[in-house]
Amino acid sequence: MNPNIEKLYQIASKKERIIIGLMSGTSLDGLDIAVATLSGHGTNTGIKLLHFVTVPYSYEFKKYVTSIFSKKNVDLEMVCLLNEWIGLEHGKMILQSLDSWNMKPGEIDIIASHGQTIYHAPKTLHKNKFFGNGTLQIGDGDHIAVSTGIITISDFRQKHIAAGGEGAPLAAYGDYLIFGQPGENRILLNIGGIANFTFLPASLNRAEIFSTDTGPGNTMMDAFTRKYFKKEYDANAELAEQGKVVPLLLIALEDHPFFFLDFPKTTGPELFNLEYLEAAKIKANCTDISPYDCLRTLNQFSANQIGMALQKTLKDTGKLHIFSSGGGMHNPLLMKNIKKILPGANFYTTDKLGMLPDAKEALLFALLANETVAGNQQKQDSTNDIPDISMGKISFPV
Repeated sequence: MNPNIEKLYQIASKKERIIIGLMSGTSLDGLDIAVATLSGHGTNTGIKLLHFVTVPYSYEFKKYVTSIFSKKNVDLEMVCLLNEWIGLEHGKMILQSLDSWNMKPGEIDIIASHGQTIYHAPKTLHKNKFFGNGTLQIGDGDHIAVSTGIITISDFRQKHIAAGGEGAPLAAYGDYLIFGQPGENRILLNIGGIANFTFLPASLNRAEIFSTDTGPGNTMMDAFTRKYFKKEYDANAELAEQGKVVPLLLIALEDHPFFFLDFPKTTGPELFNLEYLEAAKIKANCTDISPYDCLRTLNQFSANQIGMALQKTLKDTGKLHIFSSGGGMHNPLLMKNIKKILPGANFYTTDKLGMLPDAKEALLFALLANETVAGNQQKQDSTNDIPDISMGKISFPV
């Protein structure tokens, strides 16, 4: 037997596995690294966070990725080079973080790497009749495995598409396994660059569970703040608070077919970007509004789409328990605007459920890797956007 296959078998047979989950989102603020102990599988999964850090990306890293991110026409050579380079950079960040925690690579069973999304192309967006859904994450798993000496599972989203999904959002898998609560309607709301949520009904009936994007979360606000205020993001909404909502612009921003599609659906910065904003400003005949008013309107835009999507999910919002995670939960104006739309709902962060909100997405991929290695073969009915599959490609160190 190949020694790597034998080692993987031994890892799968353990009562507990130590797995590193990696997440690098569209905000490009840094690499989330979560080290966790996982036991069991399926609805009997146990998960305990041991360490977590976000390693900030350098100016150089951001410059290279933004040169190819969410663009139809890019330097193909740069895409090719960055695929390997990002894998190596992530490997360095992992080793440095392990050293800071006084851990050795040999203590880690598996790395679960999301990679860096550079383009997301669901059929609803590209509308090319010859092709289905598509998505692309770079940061090669082989380079992570070889540079760290740790078995790596990566490229999770391709199997989801192969099985009939859109490749996103994948949160439903972890949310269902860890957070379902009989007798309580729960929403697991993640506000990253794109906002998405998982609905977990009180019945825990798999036929009713789904996960969907709602539209922009932070992506347009962050891009606007970088361009007009030379800051990475609007910390504590201090800039947006100085402006006022421009109703005509808000109406134009909300005038897009995406918002009328049935759930589940996915989108990305390929659609919701500064070009989309400029087109809306022209449509609303308000190209000369102040940057503060524009940012305030973008904040309301994101809040409206999140709030209305949640209203559509369950009309009696007073019975909803909403647990937030992601960078947007730190934006007080955004959260206040969402709560105004759902006055009867109960809002918490995932801290209430025993999970550090900022680590949630990285832990999701650790959980998906655990299922790939240790999940059993007892199949359940695939439903909505949750095909019953294991995901990820396995890379060995040598």
